[in-house]
Amino acid sequence: MLTPEASLSAFFDHAPYALEKARKLALLGPHLQHLKTWHEAKCPDYAALSQMQDQMLAALTPANLSPAEQLELTLPLVHVQLFKLFGLKSISDAEIYKTMTSSGTSGQAVSRIYLDQATAILQSKALGHIMADFLGQKRRTMLIIDSKAVLKDPKMFSARGAGILGMMPFGRGHTYALDDNYELNLELMLDFLQQHQAEPLLLFGFTFMVWQNLVQKLKPVLKERGLSLNLSNAVLIHAGGWKKMQQMAVDNDTFKAQLRQVLGSELKVHNFYGMVEQTGSVYMECEVGHLHVSNFSDLIIRDPLTYRPLGFNQVGVIETISALPLSYPGFALLTEDLGQIFGEDDCPCGRKGKYFQVHGRIPKAEVRGCSDVYN
Repeated sequence: MLTPEASLSAFFDHAPYALEKARKLALLGPHLQHLKTWHEAKCPDYAALSQMQDQMLAALTPANLSPAEQLELTLPLVHVQLFKLFGLKSISDAEIYKTMTSSGTSGQAVSRIYLDQATAILQSKALGHIMADFLGQKRRTMLIIDSKAVLKDPKMFSARGAGILGMMPFGRGHTYALDDNYELNLELMLDFLQQHQAEPLLLFGFTFMVWQNLVQKLKPVLKERGLSLNLSNAVLIHAGGWKKMQQMAVDNDTFKAQLRQVLGSELKVHNFYGMVEQTGSVYMECEVGHLHVSNFSDLIIRDPLTYRPLGFNQVGVIETISALPLSYPGFALLTEDLGQIFGEDDCPCGRKGKYFQVHGRIPKAEVRGCSDVYN
């Protein structure tokens, strides 16, 4: 039976974006088939779903599939909504080490993701492997554009709290820009940025909160006081909250340009796409502006009506694949997001793997962004 050490150790032997398509599929394909068998044996609800989909696919799937087609056509799809409706897990209650919850507006059900210690460690290790490619190996002085109050319960983590905790190991001297009432501590943040602006900094927050606090509130204060900042050695990482940004007609390019006006033209800004259902295997934005699939993941775009896989540059429903979930059957998830893949192994940034863009929610899909609940 599959063990984390036996099947996943080889993934960490390579830089996170070093594997070209054939080499990656040689690792990922067999591992995902092991995961399918693992979860069928340990999660009865997943076994029933898998058996039903296997029967449906048997009549539709051609023989002699390539490794890429095996991945696209033989893994059962689990819709992310199922984690709100069922307690899908492949461990006993006694093995639960941590429970992660998704964000949601008032009255909405939330996903509950049950981690054992082995899965939590693997997710943390994979995230570190990915982030080192963008941040380097040394910890950076860190400013968190959020409140420490979001981390109240150590056993129950929202997507936002999980994001903060996931990023904290890459920083030191953690400073929170918001107080316990989620109000900006302007003087504290300004003092921090002025004091440390020559250092390698890490700034982290969810997209709308970064926009509201670093652009809408800090920018006029700097102008009023005749101050300027130049964070040439800083990296700002952000995610989520794009629904509010779109309502204000602020796209990714505008977001970056405005931030650099406030914090300096050399500021490095990276968005990432990820979800609590697949913590650890995030999709980071490169310097060119593309989101990237790492060694630990894959991504498929499917036709929204037939669920057939689509080719490059076609817009469809995003399916995310992660090698990491061992304690719950969340390794092949059908999301509620639309996106398109631009190519594979040939992004101008030099990273191997697929690179893509997210276009937002499927029309009428439930609102569930990480920072959409912040006002």
